[in-house]
Amino acid sequence: MVHLRVYAPPAAVPGLLTRLRRAEVRHVVLSGHTADTGLELVTAELEPDATDSILDALVALGLDPDDITISRVETASPAATRDTPSPRRDRDDALVWTEVSDEAVENVGLRPTYLAYMAVAGVIAAFGVVEHSAVLIVGAMAVSPDLLPLTAACVALVARRPKLLARAVGALVPGLATGIFAAFLVTLALTGLGIVPRSIDIGHGVIGGLATVGEATVGVALAAGVAGMLSFESRANFAVGVAISVTTIPAAAYMGVAAGLGRWHAASGALAVLTVNLTMLILAGTTTLAVQRALARRHNGRTSQR
Repeated sequence: MVHLRVYAPPAAVPGLLTRLRRAEVRHVVLSGHTADTGLELVTAELEPDATDSILDALVALGLDPDDITISRVETASPAATRDTPSPRRDRDDALVWTEVSDEAVENVGLRPTYLAYMAVAGVIAAFGVVEHSAVLIVGAMAVSPDLLPLTAACVALVARRPKLLARAVGALVPGLATGIFAAFLVTLALTGLGIVPRSIDIGHGVIGGLATVGEATVGVALAAGVAGMLSFESRANFAVGVAISVTTIPAAAYMGVAAGLGRWHAASGALAVLTVNLTMLILAGTTTLAVQRALARRHNGRTSQR
């Protein structure tokens, strides 16, 4: 369920209430006016799949967008007399474009903590490469926060917002570069201290596949892009973020380790894998979001005609 709060001038309230009564809303409440601005507070409960069209209609009434807010509310109702889920639960996963767009804007940026996480992921993955440890590689994937800039780039492409795209790329590229550089420094330290010989073989087994582009590279990245976008929309990104990072941080760390060992051919192969993966991730995520947005607009168009 989506909770709507609108602060409206008293003269606009009748039109606002009329518009809400025509839409898919419940429990419209007029709560009185604010003490400082004199605006009237109107609240209501919206169905997720009708939220975007209602917000567009409210802005069209001339209301200030900064005075219109929505929040996702997790609800539970007495279920003693029910043996099946409420039919309304089936609509809770509907795409709310306003939520997705706002989340992308707020959570993408070149912040110190983001770079720190990417550096930590690069260090852990570097040890995973030199130790041939799948456990460490998975651990690095769990730490890496690159889901946010990747999904923000998809939102920017669908919405045709070049400034947001620039912000997303401006966070993604330095973040991956930080992971690569961290893996490079770890490798130099390990070889310099004699802990890892420069002749170590990093080209066999599963780890060696990080430097070779194949059909699995494309297929896994496409599937991860779909999963990543769906998880971002449903705010399950911490769990499914690993699906995104399986195609980014391992190849980035392999590139750093190979460069630290002077294996430039292997490093260029890992760069090719990383480039293909990023392209497929963004392609799959953008397509997923575009299809969902088109379906949501089609549904909203039918709703508005009722």
